[in-house]
Amino acid sequence: MGMEMEKKDTRDRERIEAVLKLVRKQAPLNMKQEKYCNDACVERFLRARGDNVKKAAKHLRLVLSWRESIGIDSLIADEFSGELAEGLAYVAGHDDDARPVVVFRIKQDYPKLQSQKSFVRLLVFTLEVAVSSMSRFVDEFILLFDASLFRSASAFLNFFMGTLKIVGDYYPGRLHKAFVIDPPSMFSVLWKGVRPFVELAAATAVVCSLDYEDSLEGGSDCFSSYPRTASLRYEPAAATPVTGRQQPVVGSASSRFSFTVSHLNSVKPWYLSTNNGPLGHSSRTVVPAESTPSLIGASPINARSYSFASPGARSTPVKQQTPLQRTPMQAPRQQPRTPKPSFLQSPANLFNFKKEGHLSKGERDKESFLPFLRFYRRPYDEMVYRAKMRPPLGGLTSIVYAQVKTHHQQSRRFTGHLQRI
Repeated sequence: MGMEMEKKDTRDRERIEAVLKLVRKQAPLNMKQEKYCNDACVERFLRARGDNVKKAAKHLRLVLSWRESIGIDSLIADEFSGELAEGLAYVAGHDDDARPVVVFRIKQDYPKLQSQKSFVRLLVFTLEVAVSSMSRFVDEFILLFDASLFRSASAFLNFFMGTLKIVGDYYPGRLHKAFVIDPPSMFSVLWKGVRPFVELAAATAVVCSLDYEDSLEGGSDCFSSYPRTASLRYEPAAATPVTGRQQPVVGSASSRFSFTVSHLNSVKPWYLSTNNGPLGHSSRTVVPAESTPSLIGASPINARSYSFASPGARSTPVKQQTPLQRTPMQAPRQQPRTPKPSFLQSPANLFNFKKEGHLSKGERDKESFLPFLRFYRRPYDEMVYRAKMRPPLGGLTSIVYAQVKTHHQQSRRFTGHLQRI
């Protein structure tokens, strides 16, 4: 076993040296390019090109030329002060496997107000911050796209495909998973048509944030946070029982509306009125059940059903029963089960090999997004994001802070040395 591992390491090392030899043969590498072309970087290019040395070398040389043309070494946070203040693209944190999570909240009008070059530089700057924040044994990141800020599905598709192309071409082997959250309604249709032609389509997933409402903290109170929805709910305390001296009221048990049935108007035997007082004390007179022969035995819950019933059904008297005279509840009558279709009825069932417990793609995507939901809902903090930037990406602030921190550590060491003396 040890001999096989040694042979594999030797073979991998020979491939890495062969790739670097071909890259240096075209043009010599400067100090920054030599630092970029480490063993882990060359291995990612080899995996992306199927361990083909010539294709990996060609791809690596192309990426080096692109990085030099776009000026990655000159990217600093001071160039994107407005974008950082709004939180259009930032690193939200790291997941359980120490992979950085990048969140994009690009608005639909932003590409129209900025040039394509500025937009690409912002994207590359954010990805470089994510790469620089990786630990030693981590080489992948996660992308979260908040598509709810887009009204046009085609506009978001162009932005999404452009981002995936940059990641696939110039950051090979870096993408672990990309999630599209709350896209426009037509995006799924357009994405289904172009998905076979996207290289990183297998690492993408489309999810809806409404599917995770139950995972919010205090989920029981989330329903009452919407005043319109909470006001239309049925309140059991509002439906007071009818006492012996009170006359039964024919109507609904809502706290906002009163549903009243009248036998005086044959054209419109029911009407809705707003309640200005307690239940059963509306602005209009409520007709008692005894004065309405067609609604004898109707309760406040089923009065509306009786009003919409046929004349024959409404004229049938229903004998009222006291709670002591009620018969025990009978078991519901079981309907005969429909037999499953056989092969002779549906030949397509022969090719249906879905196993029990097997999740569909949508369910798998929903489950895979759950660990990253906290990064999507976490509020943006510019200072926390700037703290993740290493010099020189953080700009003048990070450079000065690093120098001050180094000087402070040196002064503490010198003071401790004097105290020991």
